[in-house]
Formats: sequence, C-alpha cells, structure tokens
Amino acid sequence: MAAAAVAIGVGEVVAGLLGGTSAVAAVGALIISLQPPGAKDLMVSLFGTNDKLALETMVFIGGVLLGALLGLLGRRDVRLVYGAFVVLGVVGIVLILQDPLEQLVVALLTVGAAVAAGIAMFSWLASMLAPAPAPTPTAARPPAQAKAVGGASMPRRAFLVICGTFIAVGGVLSVIGRVLGSQVPVQPGPPVAVPPPQQTVAPLPAGADFGIAGLTPIIVANDDFYQIDTRLGTPELDASTWSLRIHGMVNNEVTLSYAQLLAMPLIEQYVTISCVSNEVGGHLVGNAKWTGVNLNSVLAMAGVQAGATQVVGRSFDGWTSGFPTAHLSGAGKDAMIVVLMNGVPLPARHGFPARVIVPGLYGYVSATKWVTEIELTTLEAFDAYWIKLGWAKEGPILTQSRIDTPRSGQGVPNGQVQIAGIAWAPTRGIAKVEIDVDEDENWRACQLSAPLSDYTWVQWQTTVGVSAGRHTIRVRATDGTGMVQESRSTPPAPDGARGYHTVTFNAT
Repeated sequence: MAAAAVAIGVGEVVAGLLGGTSAVAAVGALIISLQPPGAKDLMVSLFGTNDKLALETMVFIGGVLLGALLGLLGRRDVRLVYGAFVVLGVVGIVLILQDPLEQLVVALLTVGAAVAAGIAMFSWLASMLAPAPAPTPTAARPPAQAKAVGGASMPRRAFLVICGTFIAVGGVLSVIGRVLGSQVPVQPGPPVAVPPPQQTVAPLPAGADFGIAGLTPIIVANDDFYQIDTRLGTPELDASTWSLRIHGMVNNEVTLSYAQLLAMPLIEQYVTISCVSNEVGGHLVGNAKWTGVNLNSVLAMAGVQAGATQVVGRSFDGWTSGFPTAHLSGAGKDAMIVVLMNGVPLPARHGFPARVIVPGLYGYVSATKWVTEIELTTLEAFDAYWIKLGWAKEGPILTQSRIDTPRSGQGVPNGQVQIAGIAWAPTRGIAKVEIDVDEDENWRACQLSAPLSDYTWVQWQTTVGVSAGRHTIRVRATDGTGMVQESRSTPPAPDGARGYHTVTFNAT
C-alpha cells in the first residue's frame, strides 16, 4: 500500500511539472465515461463543485487498496509485484493517451517515474522484512522484544509506522501534483488582437446592483464563476491551431480558424447561464458579459438544410451537447460562439479559445466549452453526452429564485431585517419576486434591481419586521410571461430542480 501510494504521488508530481495527464486524472476520466445514469446528480448533490476533488480522492484510495492486493501477491513471489507494477504502468499509458492533448513522451516519463518509484519503495520496504539472523543459543532468557513480522528483523509496530508514513507521503505528493497541474498559465491573450465588438452593451444602469453585503453581485467575476464539466484537468488549447468545423446537414461545410472567427462581427451581451444539477438555492448559476459571434450568422455561412432539427456542439475531447434548431429562431436567436468573458479572453477553465452560450438553455444541452465542431442533424438521429445518461432531451432553464441573505441558521437582530437574493428566467425575464414569512401565505412583493436584459438574472430585496425567535422565509419568482415559479419540489434530474428556496434564521 505504501509503495502504491508513493507511485501515485510521484506520478502526480511529474505530470504536474510536465503539464501532462496523470494516472489519477486518466482513471477518473475513465470512470466519468463509464458512469451510470444518476451518478453526476449524486456527486454534485453530495460534493457540489468539489465533485472532481472527491473523485480524485476516491481514485487515490482505490489505488492504495489495489496496492494491498499486490502485497498479497508479493507474499508468494515478489517478482509478481514488480510485474504487476509494469502491467499497471502500461495500462496507465494507454489511459493517459486517450486525452487528445497528451504527448507520448510526457506520458512515458510520467508513468515511468511512477512505476520506478513504486518498485523502489516496495523493494526498500521488503528489505526491512528480511529474516533476522538466528540468535545465539543461551541459557538465559533474552529480554522481551516487540513481535516481529513473521520472524522479520524489524518490529511490527515500527514497520507499520514507516508504511503508514509513506502512505501519507504519497497522499501529500498527490495533492502537490494536482495543485501543480491546476496551475494553468493565464492566457497571455489571443494570437490575433480581438477587435472591438460592433454591438456593445450599455453601461450598467443605476440600480442594477444593490451592493448589499452577502448578496451575489449582478456580474460574477471570472474567478468566482461556477465550473461544471466532465474533465478533471484544465486543457490548454492553442488558439493558433484551433479551428471550428460546421458540418452535417448543411449545404457547404465550413471550417473557421480563430483569426477568421474574430474577423466576423462581434457582439457582446449579458447572459445568465445555469447548470441543470443546480439544487434549489444552489450556486451553480452565474451571470457574465459574453463577447463573440452570433451563432446564427456562422450557421448561415454553411447553409442549414430544412430537415435539420438539432444543433450539436462537440468539444475537442468528444464531449457533446445538443438542442433544437428551432430555439435559434426564437428565444435563443442571440446564441453566441464566445471568445471573451467579462471583457478578457475566455479563461482556460471556461472554454478557451471558444465556447457556445445559448440564452435560456441549461449548459448540458448547449454550453459546449472548448468547442471544435458544430454539427447539424436531427433530434432523432443523435443523443448528446448527458442524454444517454438519462437527462432530458431538451433543457430550458426553469424560473428560479434564491435567498442570499440572511443565510440559513444565521443570527440577526430582531426588528427590521433586510432580505435579499437573486432570481432568473433567461429569455423570459423576471417580472416579480415575492417572499413569505413563517408560511403565513401572505406573499410580499420585493424591490427588483434594474434588469440588464431578459437574458439575465435580477437582484431583489425587501425589509420585514420580525420578533425575537426562529423565522422561516420562502421566495418565489414570476417570469415575464406571467408564469409563477413552481412550488412542487423535484430533484435536478432529469430536467432541473423545482421548489421554493427556504431559509430559517434566528432573531435575537
């Protein structure tokens, strides 16, 4: 187990230093690709945005336990352990090379270092268990000694302490390696200067952001923006070699380079996007200013055929999303191929060089990061990544609202208490937000912030008088079509969570 832990840890550090894919990431990617329906929802509900960290930890623990099985083999013949390390190394190389960005030399160095470290550690620890020399017979009884492992020269307790220490060392090395691997250099800027957009958004209107402590800002900073995708590592794509292919049910297949994409008219707009896994009251939702090319104008270059009913986005690693083409002629007419996020080139973890943003649709059916292909097909002919795992074929973002302050369990002074939060219904807008105090069914209208557009969320706030004691607040929103947020509670699967966000706080 100690040898396996050190092998994993060394492999993580080498991968982090070389910027390659580690064995942990490769095994994690395999698990993600083989996940059964419902696994994503379970992991996100348990760990939120730490779901990847949880998976990596499980992979490390699994590797250490696999080391235990190798140890049982080694009791028969240590050569079996050496052979097993080599075989696992070969499997690791095969898995690592499944990443389209991985280089063979880097994979060989990463796995080679891990295998060598594991074998060396095992050999060194095994040497401690060499039989001790037979004691010289003596009439006097020798002093009491700690029990040895099967007659080994080292006391059992000391040997276990050493092994436990190196299991911990392997864990620390793994953490260091993952941290090194996550240090993706900040994009120095695209190789081609991004021209100013021809269509810009107006400055934030007065009253767009209340500036209340504890309330989510109307524009979420890039570093604070939620991140949900199927990759354990952050890919570094080269914009100078990146291209976008539009194909399938089109009259003329089109391939655009990054420079050609930037040469098209750029527009910017505020759009709120959300993950379908977002629980009621969750934070897997955000609003940003996106700059890019209108998706319809790109598709017009290729000429979409009349029978095409689905737009499929494909990432560089094969991940897919898909939504009805009809959405692009209605609520989603301003869908974009995005190159800037809040005025700067897309951060690598958010899809550099380009990603797709479609107003009104959950990310799992639309928001393809690191997009390299857009295919026109039919809804019947193709099921995208998450559809195959049981999620709904179509994913319109539901009308939702959230209480940001006060937080559940928070203590506040009795008297006048400020209640504030956000509400969203992209493409429909928010017409009204109401709160209910202590389930008295007396819904009170709240003040809304000045909306940026129907594509974005709004802030809301109100003040209520409460007496000392425990109080419960519920919130509901009404969208621009007059539809009131659903009260019935549902889990995120298969098409989004429903229900009223509720917090309970103590007034003293």
